[in-house]
Amino acid sequence: MNEITGQFVQKLQKSIENGSFVKLTLSKSGGKNKDFRNVYGRLIELRGEEVMSFTLRYSTRDETRNHPIPEALTMVALWLGTDFLNGDLFTLEEDLSIQFSKKRKPRLFSRPASQEEKPPKVHNRQKQYLIEVADNPYLHAMGISSASGNILPAGQAKFRQINKYIEIIDSLLQQHPLPTAPQIVDMGSGKGYLTFALYDHLSGLGLKPAITGIELRQKLVDFCNGLAKEAGYTGLSFLAEDIHNFHPKRIDMLIALHACDIATDIAIAKGIQSGAEIIIVAPCCHKQIRKQMACQTDMQAILRHGILEERQAELITDGIRSLLMEAHGYQTRVFEFISTEHTPKNLMIVGTKGKKKEEALEQVEAIKKDYGIEYHYLEKLLE
Repeated sequence: MNEITGQFVQKLQKSIENGSFVKLTLSKSGGKNKDFRNVYGRLIELRGEEVMSFTLRYSTRDETRNHPIPEALTMVALWLGTDFLNGDLFTLEEDLSIQFSKKRKPRLFSRPASQEEKPPKVHNRQKQYLIEVADNPYLHAMGISSASGNILPAGQAKFRQINKYIEIIDSLLQQHPLPTAPQIVDMGSGKGYLTFALYDHLSGLGLKPAITGIELRQKLVDFCNGLAKEAGYTGLSFLAEDIHNFHPKRIDMLIALHACDIATDIAIAKGIQSGAEIIIVAPCCHKQIRKQMACQTDMQAILRHGILEERQAELITDGIRSLLMEAHGYQTRVFEFISTEHTPKNLMIVGTKGKKKEEALEQVEAIKKDYGIEYHYLEKLLE
């Protein structure tokens, strides 16, 4: 540990000992794991002892870890200058910041205290959700919450899924902000759980979104349009339309959650062709590739089992989708949306506007050759 980092950690220790500590924030990722975004530290009472509770924030999830104070001080010293290049210590006496240059040279800054009181040392705090339950008309109308504003037992899983989805969107927007009045299309919006939640959240951020939900079933479209009107969501509308026949002039964000088989490819293609800044899909029913698969490698010894061939077809289908998006100028991430106890279709592909990956098309061709695949439907749509 260098001298300046040592001074910062000593100040942290002193603030804990004299009771002036308020909170700690580590930011500006500097390590190899770019998904490791922030660390937030607070003091809590755990089994009668004062410990440091760290919230480790990643791109798609948060982790909470509680540590004895000496251990916590060591962890902060290890994180600073390696995983994180900024550290901010808030106390009742001063605000102290440590900043590392690209060459990992630290500087220390002190400012007058911005905090006037300490937060309570409560361990089992109620989880804070991005979607408010109280006075929420769509959660009640959809059978997720009661009239009094409590989540119903039968709605718990869906409520967790909605909030996880909004957490992912919120994290994306921090890196890729949308315009003040974003044009958003949700292809295959269903009953509109996530569509309503997205409109609610973006409006709460001060944006003026125009969101269109596309859904084949007229009954669901009528229900959602009625609910949007009742809730006063003037920028939210739903159309009874086949996504193949929907041709928007502009899309800032395209969403397609659980679009079946090639419907996912149609949605991705429309997002790319419309120049969408963000594309979010959660595919299901990977039939198009599996019908063609005739593996040309030693993997055939494994893929003779139907269940293994099915799973491999899913991986190949979504892997090629990711590569084709990269070939057309999107940075992609593929990850689990939410645990399988809440929904069986849990893989999510996120694309954000970036630079074209020239070698991606060659990689697609190599995969197709290995598995005897003639074409991927998304290729045809993007020709």
